[in-house]
Amino acid sequence: MSRVVARVSEIVPGTTRAVNVDGVDILLCNAGGAIYAIEDLCTHDGSPLDQGTLDGACVICPRHGATFDVRTGEALTLPAVLPVPTFAVTIEGDDVVLDL
Repeated sequence: MSRVVARVSEIVPGTTRAVNVDGVDILLCNAGGAIYAIEDLCTHDGSPLDQGTLDGACVICPRHGATFDVRTGEALTLPAVLPVPTFAVTIEGDDVVLDL
């Protein structure tokens, strides 16, 4: 199922936006003009990632500094070892559409 969850114009490059879709917390990340979507949950301790920092294509968890690649969900640094789930994103005009 596809759903419009935000507008591209609301997420400037280098920023994130948290959304909740059907009870799932999702973090939209604008990395260099491309929008990516990951689950808004650190796999290390369950903390929300939306309070962290987006650095290029990496989001850094605010609690313990685990870093995740927003393009793939891969955990790049300890203490996280498991990836975060990702969601397919398409852009339709100014709409950010997630494939759930």
